[in-house]
Amino acid sequence: MHANSCLGIVDWGIGGLGLVKNLDRLAPGLPILYWSDAGATPYGRMTADELTDRLMTVVSALTERGATEVVLACNAASTVVERLGAAPIPVEGIITHGLASVSEDLASIGVVGGHRTIDAGHYRRGLARPGRRVLSRVAQPLSAHIEAGRTGSPRFFADLAAILAPLHDVEALVLACTHYPAASAWFAAALPSAILIDPAERMAAAIAERHPEARATGRQRLAERKFFTTGDVEAMRRGAFHAWGTVLPAHADQVLRERRVGRPRLTA
Repeated sequence: MHANSCLGIVDWGIGGLGLVKNLDRLAPGLPILYWSDAGATPYGRMTADELTDRLMTVVSALTERGATEVVLACNAASTVVERLGAAPIPVEGIITHGLASVSEDLASIGVVGGHRTIDAGHYRRGLARPGRRVLSRVAQPLSAHIEAGRTGSPRFFADLAAILAPLHDVEALVLACTHYPAASAWFAAALPSAILIDPAERMAAAIAERHPEARATGRQRLAERKFFTTGDVEAMRRGAFHAWGTVLPAHADQVLRERRVGRPRLTA
């Protein structure tokens, strides 16, 4: 790791904070810039061209703020990662880590994710093997519940049950949205026989591996973490705490109040 290494993490909302928590444990010495793009159109609703343009803008903004590499802690964003070769710094998606997390000996696998993630088919094609059954389900309402702090509500449980019903006998379930691990206890209760696979765990391990000087050693201090959002600062704080137990520092005097979406507000 170079002395000026700094990791940019991009997600539309708070799902990528699960990756931050993993990195706090595995690579506490790595500085992080976290970008929540909640002020933009949800990534799953953009066309591929729109999403590519948006991510190029975000990656460029993170580069200006000191990022030396960016990871897309968002499966929807990762469906267009191959289009980002012209970005000013390296950009890596999470889907490859999700695919690599699945054991070859599994015969039945469920995948839950947003519309773009499921429709793009990266998991379906990447997990296909002779004799293996791969079942994909759009679970879009769940990320909205988690983002808004509605986990544990009757509506959340109803949506979870309906989404997972066809997956009742899978051996493993890939949580192909970084929001979903925040509700892993409920997924586990609904599918008690399934192995839950969180791609962010493998992504964090890979990041720590290529930054050995940032890895956890004894009582190493946590490097700087900065959090930006193009959306509502207080909503991000509430969502972060409810979903992950993460307390984002409150520095109201540091909030940037530019009107244009894409110029972030600094939350910490």
